[in-house]
Amino acid sequence: MTRLLIYEPSFRRIEDQLAAHGSRLAPLLMSLDGAISLAGEPLAAEDANPQIAWANSDVFESSAARDFMVALLKAPRLQWLQSGAAGFDHPVFGQLAAKGVRLTTSHGQAVGMADYVLAGVLDHFQRGDERRAAQAQRAWRRLSFREIDGSSWVIVGFGAVGQGVAQRARAFGARITGVRRDQSTHPLADAIAPLEGLTELLPAADVVVLALPLSAATRHMANAAFFGAMKTGSVLVNVGRGALIDEAALVPALDLGAPAAAVLDVFETEPLPTESPLWSHPAVKVTAHFSGATAGQGARNQQVFLENLSRYLAGRSLLSEVDPRDLGAAPGSHG
Repeated sequence: MTRLLIYEPSFRRIEDQLAAHGSRLAPLLMSLDGAISLAGEPLAAEDANPQIAWANSDVFESSAARDFMVALLKAPRLQWLQSGAAGFDHPVFGQLAAKGVRLTTSHGQAVGMADYVLAGVLDHFQRGDERRAAQAQRAWRRLSFREIDGSSWVIVGFGAVGQGVAQRARAFGARITGVRRDQSTHPLADAIAPLEGLTELLPAADVVVLALPLSAATRHMANAAFFGAMKTGSVLVNVGRGALIDEAALVPALDLGAPAAAVLDVFETEPLPTESPLWSHPAVKVTAHFSGATAGQGARNQQVFLENLSRYLAGRSLLSEVDPRDLGAAPGSHG
């Protein structure tokens, strides 16, 4: 019998689907206060001994988050963790991988994140701030605006999120260059380039989207040299991890107009400190790390977990399994 550690509110939502696995599965329920029970009986944390676990936004955003992750780290037989997080840069995931735990992710956030990117770029191209100011002033002011059609987009990180952005931008007529390790062609990209060649792409890019994980290799990749190569009037969007950007170098670059605008949903320190100049910079749009927080996210993440659970119990390959080599040792926030 396989023991599954799961946050109790998540369990209640999919109880019937889990029951379909019968005696092969024994759910270990963690309550809001961090207590663990099996079949209604309380267990000491050291006796829980889960072999698999599902960590999702339910538990990440609860007071039980720390207890849940500690339980995973202390589980000697843990073999697989399904995460609802978009990335694995938090140190706990590296520690689990070092113990041989298989990690799988979910792309339930990708739909919302791709929508967020397009909304941010469209708002800048169409001079949304000026339109809203004109309306507030009751001023009948006609403002010309930029088209996405014919613009050049460089999407750094061409996984589920990057491809979602490409699909949407292409529908508006954009030219897409995807930047990723795998150099094979992709139907959603006009070109594929390696990360090592990114600097050569920046001078022609109207939009640069960061949608890749944080690692030792990508920390502060968007630095002074990066901004120095960007096109005047371009837009930078970050939905990856905050530490991909050297924020101290970003502010003077914005003042020079390259990039001309930054749409930022993630930051090196979260919440973003009140003294950060990014809050008040006229070229910056700040949101609180919620680009994937849509009504459909939870259901998509849940479906991936249920599919992977069936695959695991059947001894089949898992969807979206993370290569341990891609795990960064640098600290970051999950979400």
